[in-house]
Amino acid sequence: MTAPVTLDPARSALVLVDLMDRIVALPLEPRKSTEVLSVSEELATAFRAAGAPVVLIRVERPGIAEQPPGSGLAAGLAQEGDVEIVKRTIGGFQGTGLDDRLRQLGVTTLAFGGIATNLGVESTARAAGDLGYDLVFVEDAMAAFTAAEHEASVRLDFPRLGSVVRAAELTFARG
Repeated sequence: MTAPVTLDPARSALVLVDLMDRIVALPLEPRKSTEVLSVSEELATAFRAAGAPVVLIRVERPGIAEQPPGSGLAAGLAQEGDVEIVKRTIGGFQGTGLDDRLRQLGVTTLAFGGIATNLGVESTARAAGDLGYDLVFVEDAMAAFTAAEHEASVRLDFPRLGSVVRAAELTFARG
């Protein structure tokens, strides 16, 4: 983990990946989905209170008439004013218009949480880095299918891409 990070709410967004009922229901490590959801909801509340956007990304399977049960966002996560993005690949940028939305909002820094750390979160973050965004990874707002996968992302990959923090280490600059 790195030192605490202070974000400019006018230039930052929270990006939560795949916090959907059918994914949250899966066995996860190193923490349960209920913990990931709780931390993510607290982060979303803090971002909204600071005037920073909250982006909720969920996946839909391409080429099928009806999505599987549980394909919506976890109950209570989305609030009015949030940006909801539907992706059809592992990452949240390809073909979704997410980059355009973020640029319209003046966002240059993205704070990430979601499931799975090493799949949807990492894929979305790598694309964001390629697009020039500054990246912050909120370790306790993520989980994966195994602890080893989660740890590889947060200890090996994410520190090379941005800052890794716990939710309590994230603050907002006062305007």
